[in-house]
Amino acid sequence: MKVSPFVRKLILVFGDICCIYFANSLAIMPILGNSEYKFNFEFLSILILLMFFMFNVYGLFSLVRKRLTDIFLNLLVATLNIYIVCIAITYLINELDYSNMTILVSAVLSFVLLGVWQYVCHKWEWNNFPKHHGVLFAKDNEKKILENKLSKTYGLENVLQDVSHGLNDNLWQKKIDENYYVFIGSSLYINEKEAILCYARSKKKQIFLVPTLYELACKNTGLLLVDDIPMQRVTRLLLTDEQRTLKRCIDIIIAILSIILLLPIMILTAIIIKVSSKGPIIYSQERVGLYGKTFFVHKFRSMKQDAEAKCGPVLAAEDDNRITKFGKFIRATRLDELPQLFNVLKGEMSIVGPRPERPFFVEQFVAQKPEYDYRHNVKPGITGLAQIAGKYNTNAYDKLIYDLLYIQDVGVKTDLIIMLQTFKVLLTKSSTEGVQNIK
Repeated sequence: MKVSPFVRKLILVFGDICCIYFANSLAIMPILGNSEYKFNFEFLSILILLMFFMFNVYGLFSLVRKRLTDIFLNLLVATLNIYIVCIAITYLINELDYSNMTILVSAVLSFVLLGVWQYVCHKWEWNNFPKHHGVLFAKDNEKKILENKLSKTYGLENVLQDVSHGLNDNLWQKKIDENYYVFIGSSLYINEKEAILCYARSKKKQIFLVPTLYELACKNTGLLLVDDIPMQRVTRLLLTDEQRTLKRCIDIIIAILSIILLLPIMILTAIIIKVSSKGPIIYSQERVGLYGKTFFVHKFRSMKQDAEAKCGPVLAAEDDNRITKFGKFIRATRLDELPQLFNVLKGEMSIVGPRPERPFFVEQFVAQKPEYDYRHNVKPGITGLAQIAGKYNTNAYDKLIYDLLYIQDVGVKTDLIIMLQTFKVLLTKSSTEGVQNIK
């Protein structure tokens, strides 16, 4: 029986609420007994509100075309965030006097029940979701990259029917007619993109476009009337005074709280680095910051002493022999980034923003793509959109697109979502993969 997408989503949300309810009830009943059901419902309302917020952040209200591993990882991080906030609430509100053990049991049961429910719904969604085919329009080099990426995307295996080299043949309209998805690469000329877009839209196709700086400039534009001629006011990719002030206040608060909470971990990390390998505990390196001004970023040392004395500046690679054994661990868990909280307090960095790069590589990137310099219009950050959406080995231009998208949408809500999604990155091994092995 076919069920509409709206009804399927309502069923998914209702099941999520039921899982939270049963997990909370099972965790509290053996300890507090049936007489505490009212207290249970008060706490349940908080859990459900947090569930709606966290599930929205981690995309758990839409399961279509997602891999089960991604769903379970998002669910794990969302559940952890929900119950960490709940523990904080119990300390602030005396009426919600739950023990930490009760909350822990509820968290474990919630993850198990929600995992089973999301698995069932994922299979149901996949069986009900129509299987469509797609066509890719891109040129040689980009075509190979996009074709490889699309083939790895869940739900698109064996779906890519054909690849067109721009509009050099006379069959491109027929290819659009035969497929539902239309993928457009950034390598095409603007007139080619416009022709594909117009025709695909007229056929009510689902279109996906890899943006260039030109397409990004057309995002979030304001309308300006010059007599009777409409014009679009292109964003300058600069923060307003209000945005800078609010962002700075949030940075200071989060940095201070993080240093206080993470100080024991930082001390333990420093001790292990000192004992396990020769060299300083803190490694300071020159990076390019706001408006191109350089500063020294601080990190826990993860490489051997004088690692670049012979080879010079080189991006970290897969199985890089310059990285110490403990260095691999602190890189994978991002513990090496913790000293940058002091860079934030000094005003050199922000909690969220483009990652700072070394002047040596910035010069190369700017020479290849002059628009790379736009990312220096905001303070560099400890985490950013490029870090949660890409990987360490994502190419510089794709990271630039993410950074420019962030600058256009910068705000408290955007920063909060990126901070929360950073927890997921900490558990994702592929996010710390280096570039290809050094030859």
